[in-house]
This record gives sequence, C-alpha cells and structure tokens, in this order.
Amino acid sequence: MSQAPSGALAAPHPTYSEGCRLGDEITHLCACIHAATYRLLTLIAEFDEKNYWGLPGLCSCAHWLNMQCGIGMNAAREKVRVATALKDLPLISKAFSRGELSYSKVRAMTRVADQSNEEYLMMIARHGTAHHVEKLVSQYRRCKRLQDTDNANRQHANRGVRCYFDDDGSMVIKGRLPAEQGALIMKALELAMERNGGSLSAALEAESSKADVTAVTSGQREPFHARRADALAEMAESYLNSEPGTGSTGDRYQVMVHVTAETLQDDVTAVTSTELSADTSYIEDGPHLAAETSRRIACDSSILKLIEDKEGQPLSIGRKSRAIPPALRRALRVRDDGCRFPGCTNTSFIDGHHVKHWADGGETSLDNLVQLCRHHHRLMHEGGFSCERRDDGAFIFTGPQNQRLSCSPELANHNPDISQWIESLLYDPDIDERSCIPHWTAGDKIDWDLAVWHLFQLEEAARCRCQQ
Repeated sequence: MSQAPSGALAAPHPTYSEGCRLGDEITHLCACIHAATYRLLTLIAEFDEKNYWGLPGLCSCAHWLNMQCGIGMNAAREKVRVATALKDLPLISKAFSRGELSYSKVRAMTRVADQSNEEYLMMIARHGTAHHVEKLVSQYRRCKRLQDTDNANRQHANRGVRCYFDDDGSMVIKGRLPAEQGALIMKALELAMERNGGSLSAALEAESSKADVTAVTSGQREPFHARRADALAEMAESYLNSEPGTGSTGDRYQVMVHVTAETLQDDVTAVTSTELSADTSYIEDGPHLAAETSRRIACDSSILKLIEDKEGQPLSIGRKSRAIPPALRRALRVRDDGCRFPGCTNTSFIDGHHVKHWADGGETSLDNLVQLCRHHHRLMHEGGFSCERRDDGAFIFTGPQNQRLSCSPELANHNPDISQWIESLLYDPDIDERSCIPHWTAGDKIDWDLAVWHLFQLEEAARCRCQQ
C-alpha cells in the first residue's frame, strides 16, 4: 500500500453538524435567490410590456438585458419569455415569489403550463427535483411534436380537390388542403381580390358583421363569396396566359423607387414646395415615400441615373451601379462584422450606412460607412438617431434627445430600497432553509408514461370545456 508523501496534509474529516449548518445556509440563500429572481422577472415583464427598452433604440428587451445587465442573448430571451408567461400562471408565480420553486423548474414549466395543467405541474415541482420537472416537460413536448407530425401527415394524405356539375349546370369545387397550402391559396385570392378593387380582410370583416350587400343589382357591391369566385377565375386565367419570364430574377423581383436628387439632399429647405410634391419620391406603381425613407433606401442599393424633360420624357439614362461596390462591401463586412449600433448583436440583413450621405457630398469610402441592421438603419433616417465618426475611428451614436449612446454603460449605483429588500429576504419568516427543498424521497421513481398521459388528459378536458 502506497503511503502519503511526507508533509502532505490529511483531508479534514467532515462532521455531520457542520455539514448540516453549511447545507442549511446554502438552501436558505438559494430560496432567497429564487424569490429575488421572481421579483426580477416581474420587473422585466413590466419593462417589456411598456416597451421601455425601445428608448435607447434597441431591438428588443433581450438586447437591453444583454447590454445593460450582462446577460447572454439566449438567457435574456428565456428570461423575457418566462417573465411574460408568469403573468397567466398565478400558482407558479406565488410559489416562485416565496422561494419554493427554482428558476430551473419555473423555466421548464412555463414551456407547457396553462390554466388546465398548472396545478398538476405544481404538484410535480413540489415533490420532484428540477430533473423530474425538466424530463416530464421534455417528454410531454416530444409527444406533442409526434402528435403534430402525425396530424400534418394526416392532412397531407387527405388532401384533395373534387369537382362536379350541379343540377343547374354550375361547377361545384370542394377542396381539403394542408394548412400551409391553404394559406398560400388564400394569399393568392387576397391579391386577386385587391387587384379587383377589394380587400379580403375587409370582405371577411364585412361578412362576419353581416354588413356585406347580398343583392346583386345595379350600383350595389356583389356578395363576398361571388367576388372570391371571380378572383379564383382570374387566378386561373392569369396562370394560363402567363409566359416564362425573359429577364433575370434580379430584374423580375426588384422594387423600383423613383426619387429626385433634391429629395436626397439633407437641406430640404432649399427645395421649394412645388418640388416636394407627391411625385418627388415614390414606389413605382405605388405610394409616395418620405424623404428620409428615400435617403435610407439610397444608402445601400442600385442607383440608376435618369434625366427627364419638363413633360417627364426620358432624355438620357445612365448605367446601373451599386451605391457600395462589392469590394468595399467585403471590407466593410470584415471590419464591422455585423450591426455597430450600441447593444445590437444582429449579423444578418445588414445594410451599409453612409455616415454623411453621398447626396450631401459624403464619400462612399470605408471611413464614411458603417454597418447597421435594418431596424437601426431605419432609426438613423426616420427615427431621429444620428451617427458620427471620430478621428480615432470610433463611431458615436446619438439618440433623438441628443443623448449619447454607449456600448459600455456605466453600472448604476445600488438603489437603497432594493438593497434593503434583498437583505430583508434573509430574515423573511416565510423563507427558510426548507423552502426550496422538494418533498421527494430518494429512490422513489416516477411513472413517466402515466405523468405524460395525465397532462394530455388535462389538455383534452380543457378543450371539451371550451367547446361546451
């Protein structure tokens, strides 16, 4: 048998009483943390509901938590989700506020909890560990996914369209389609109806309120179902008359925006009221656009110079060019690697923004460009935010009230009321070292099939109550 090296310290022999004391202190503190976490989530729910996170121009409450509280984006999104779900779960909220439930248990339960199964999930959470709750929720969600997959396959197998002539010679068409195919057809019907001067959403609202005209007489609107039939016939006719497109996909799917050079200038006071007419900036075959919207679109798009005479007849047309050349775009992407707005983590759907717009004499150069996501690019033009580049290369962002936005906000001083409330948790008689300990006997096993079956039974009972 090998001996311990000379001078080695022997491990201290644990004592039962000291272990119990330390364990009680840990569980007591955990219960206080659980109660404090509930308070944190209620504040997050209110903060999110009132959209206070939008004041500094951020995209979501999760982005605010990531920037101000140092919480990772995934964890921040989960906290917002749980905080929102707790508003409709009074039993879980009450137990959570008293430190009886951990955040891990609450996070798992809020994925499936509703009024029908909240009491049953609370029973599992009180008597089981976090592992029990998470496993039950995981297996229940897996069964739901399998059930949804079976339902989707059933819809696909039962799809079909049946046509026959009625006694009066009319064609009767009946169809059963999967949800996604049905939604596609409804979108096409809506587009066809709008082209005929009607709106499907407005027609459905009128139909539900019985406000639609049913008589088909001169000067009156035709009934909704008749207009839908006309739209279906138009769809068929358009398909039969369509020819393969001759242009590239880029030309076929472009959105054309017509804008004058004066509109793109920052000094709009130099433009007369006659020049700022509805035709100053507009979508081709579409509505008028605001000047700032036109400037935002022109920041990063294809530009085609067209000179017209007084009657609007084209005199000359230049070559189409990109506002930001591909080589410069690659360099910009390497330098910024996503949106540079303070607190934003988006790396997809990124635009190149001219710090000084090219229509105002700003260069299309790396020093005058910054990457912004679509949300923050819109804020730069239509939201009253601004950006400038310092001599050292740093970008300074300013809000609508000229407040400077920082990527590294200073930590605020502790609120004495919050500090006292946190300290009072340690002396709360309703929170002690036994609050968060589950009523579970080690060695007991749970019948997972029975537990999942019970959740489905509760769901079915709630559905039957709603149908009555």
